[in-house]
Amino acid sequence: MGETKISVNDLNLYYGQNHALKNVSMEIKEKAITAFIGPSGCGKSTFLKTLNRMNDLVEGVRIDGTVKIDGEDIYGRDIDTTLLRKKVGMVFQQPNPFPMSIYDNVAYGPRVHGIKDKKKLDKIVEDSLRGAAIWEEVKDRLKKSALSLSGGQQQRICIARALAVEPEILLMDEPTSALDPISTTKIEDLMEELKKNYTVAVVTHNMQQAVRVSDYTAFFLVGEMVEFGTTKQIFSYPNDKRTEDYITGRFG
Repeated sequence: MGETKISVNDLNLYYGQNHALKNVSMEIKEKAITAFIGPSGCGKSTFLKTLNRMNDLVEGVRIDGTVKIDGEDIYGRDIDTTLLRKKVGMVFQQPNPFPMSIYDNVAYGPRVHGIKDKKKLDKIVEDSLRGAAIWEEVKDRLKKSALSLSGGQQQRICIARALAVEPEILLMDEPTSALDPISTTKIEDLMEELKKNYTVAVVTHNMQQAVRVSDYTAFFLVGEMVEFGTTKQIFSYPNDKRTEDYITGRFG
């Protein structure tokens, strides 16, 4: 597998008095899919959001430890979070397209970053929609509202919107939990394609999904990362009894 893209060392996160993440360390490889699994409320989404500083937006959060992307500490003083979030895109659990046309949803980020040329925007929109495997479905109705699409299509529009600013890393927070099985399969197939060009980290409550799509898996429990390894190792030969109990369905 590839080089390390994200290196996390002794990461602790507190919401006020609540110690939500405890001494988390891991290396996330580039151009691979890393899944975070564990019961609800175990810290996996909180951890995902530390990778592009989305937790900065929550009041009373305190973080110590380091998160380095390509060797640079993203919590360093001189980090521009706007540029960080351009490099590290995010797709949420509920599809959240903006109430505007399909075209404008995808062109939104590039416009914010100063691209005004229509030809350039047209190309970015088409490339991003192709990248999110939805171009063929929407190419004749780019002026229609993104809200008129099905949930699964909306989620792929959100993925296209994330791709439009040319990120290197894509964070996905339970991207299929609100979707039907057919849409879920489409997103999973898409993730396989995306990892050719992007580093993908995905939070999933669906262990079968982790087995199907990920190369590496981290198991979280009550704010602690219990175990991290290749997905095959975690699901076939877990080292920790708690991991085994969780994946065999003894709790969770």
